[in-house]
Formats: sequence, structure tokens, C-alpha cells
Amino acid sequence: MPAVVLVGAQWGDEGKGKATDLLGSRVDYVVKFNGGNNAGHTVVIGDEKYALHLLPSGILSPGVTPVIGNGVVVDIEVLFEELDALVARGVDVSRLLVSSQAHVITDYHRTIDKVTERFLGKRKIGTTGRGIGPAYADKINRVGIRISDLFDPKILRDKVEGSLNQKNHLLVKVYNRRAVDVDQTVDQLLAYAERLKPMVANTPLVLNQALDAGKTVLFEAGQATMLDIDHGTYPFVTSSSATAGGAVTGSGIGPTRVDSVIGVIKAYTTRVGEGPFPTELFDDSGEYLRKTGGEYGVTTGRARRTGWYDAVIARYASRVNGLTDLVVTKLDVLTGMDRVPVCVAYDVDGTRYDEMPDDQTAFHHAVPVYEELPGWWEDISGARTIEDLPKNAQEYLKFLESVSGTRISAVGVGPRRDEIIPVHDLIHGR
Repeated sequence: MPAVVLVGAQWGDEGKGKATDLLGSRVDYVVKFNGGNNAGHTVVIGDEKYALHLLPSGILSPGVTPVIGNGVVVDIEVLFEELDALVARGVDVSRLLVSSQAHVITDYHRTIDKVTERFLGKRKIGTTGRGIGPAYADKINRVGIRISDLFDPKILRDKVEGSLNQKNHLLVKVYNRRAVDVDQTVDQLLAYAERLKPMVANTPLVLNQALDAGKTVLFEAGQATMLDIDHGTYPFVTSSSATAGGAVTGSGIGPTRVDSVIGVIKAYTTRVGEGPFPTELFDDSGEYLRKTGGEYGVTTGRARRTGWYDAVIARYASRVNGLTDLVVTKLDVLTGMDRVPVCVAYDVDGTRYDEMPDDQTAFHHAVPVYEELPGWWEDISGARTIEDLPKNAQEYLKFLESVSGTRISAVGVGPRRDEIIPVHDLIHGR
């Protein structure tokens, strides 16, 4: 049985939660392998809407074991809050596993995140202020706190002291803030240990054994390709590996175990935060996409920037992830438009780019080259096959597939769980 990686193919918010939920009832494990609670998945089941931030979307699928992998940074307070909220709504969360090697977000990470962003001024990145970047920085600087440290008070204290030794100088002398108290931080972290311990596991071992036993494992990325620390629009990116390669390092499985890579992509484009966005719209069309698509951040509530579909980015995402399939979401949002432009290339100072520019300056100056397709007016939310769609919607999908470099295997036609058109088998690739 396969290991399937699911990634966002744009700047995030593509509907990965919906795609994960679509697959979730057919898999045994769903693994979150990167990021923290700086992004959200919205899953609609019947009349119920669930907003998840840290937890894998698979936690909503009965019988599935949800896993928070070693590549995730964990705000334990947020973890407990999300679990309590789901339990109050009757969701069974008893199967959740948390990697003992995952790093912990502390109060001082959140503090540093916020003051640093303010200090950057006009050069700000647009972070959520939830401490994700500083937690990953500590991981790379080898002064991070891991989940397993919470069960050894002496090691925990040594690590907190070592981490705060430098940070307190920075907070006091540069940012004019109060120093963080070591004892208070240690006590707060130790208070989580008893409740957390039953969830903690050697998840790389668990996942490899599951694959050996013929189980199906789905690896879901937080954020998306264009926010990847290496392959995204640096420096306006997240602090982790959100591409398919991150599934390997962030979960502890080998690259030869991955069978397919599914990219989730909107029928148009959005992004949150700062940074270049070639197809961004500032007119009534942009506002229409925002309002009709409900384009507001699940975690922050921030209005998302909106733009037309960008095939250059789709081809780039296909290449760097090795995509085998695309899931196109929110096709219904385009209903009611006379013409639907698609960006097929960029113009940079008179030079045409059919592929992503290799340098930041060129991408900042990229002007989209559009091809326009006729729109449609019919309600498509009830469509369950491609043939049910209006002819112009079918032609739009054919065009997207032809310019995106990857076959389209499912199409979202509404927010509900069942409002999706399967085209190919996402699990077995048929």
C-alpha cells in the first residue's frame, strides 16, 4: 500500500484540508510533517465546519491515526485547546501521536517573533507572530527544546537556561523588553508533561512499521510550495520545508517509500502576508474572488490577496515536488465571470519567462502574460462528474491541465465534503 504526500502548490490556503479529508477515510495514518499553528485547514462535514491549525486533518476521520511528525514545531497550549474543542464536539482524538523529536514553541519564541517583526518595519515578513520562525531558528542553532525534554526536568532546565542566556540579552538590550524568567518557563513546560506523555511516540519507527505492514500513510504539508524555506519566494516564506522533500525529513521515512505526490491548487490564486504576487488583482475582480471564495485566513482572519491562476507557479510546483496529480479546488468561485484569464508566462523588462525566474529581482518585476478563456454562469456545486460541468468549465480545466504540467485528478466544486469531482484514483494512481 502506498505512501502519499499532499502539498500546497501555491502560497497556501488551497484547500489541503478538504483534499486530506477526501483521502482520509481510505488511509490508515495522516501525518503533519512541517510547520506549526501558523496555518489552518478548514474542513466542512455536513453542516459542521472545523478549523484546524496544528492538528492533522485526518483527526476528523474515524479509524485514522493522526500523527504530528518530528518536523513540526508544537505549541502545546494550542494543541490542548484544539483537542479540547474537538472533544467538546464529539470527535474522538484518542489516536493522536506526537513525535518525541518535535520541537516545542515556548512563550519566549512568541515574544521574539512579535518584537522582531515590529523591529523590521517596512521590511517585515508578515509572520503570524506565533513563534514558529524563532522555534525553527533555535532548532537549527541547536538550542531548541524537544518534546522528549519535557520528561526530564534537569535536561529541560539546562536547555532553557542555555537558550535564554543569549535571548535575554537581546530582549533587554536591543528590544527594551523584560528578561524571560527561567523558572517560570520551566514550570510552565513541565506542567504539560503529564497530559502530553500518553500521546508521545517514536513516530519515525511507527510510520515505517506501518508501511512495512501494508498500511496506507498520507503525509500532509502545512503552508505550501511558494512558502518553502528553500524553494519559495524567499525571504517571504515560512521557516520549514513545505515541499514534498519535507515529508521525508519531517517524518523520518526514506525517499524511496513515497509512491505519489498530490498538489492542491486553487482555480485562481491567493496569498497572505508580504511578498511578490504577479497575478494579484486590485480591482473589482479581486474583491469578487475574495468575498465569493471567503478568502480570509483560518488562523489570523487576515484578508487574503487574490489573483488569477498562475500556470508558471503550477509548473514550478510540479517540478520541485515531483507532482503526480493535481487537485483543483474552488472552481465554483469562478462561476458568474464572463472571461477568466490564466497567466501562462511572465514578462520581465521585455523578456518572456515561461518558467520561474531564478532570482528575486526578476520575480518582483514579473508582469503576467494572460490567455483569456470564456466563463460560465451555471451553478456547478451539484456536479459529480466532469461531464456534469458546463462546457466552458470543462474547457477551463482542460486548459489548466495542459499548461500546469500535471494531470488533474479531482476538482472541488463547493465547500462541503461531498462537493468534489473525482477524476482519477488519488491513492492508486488510476
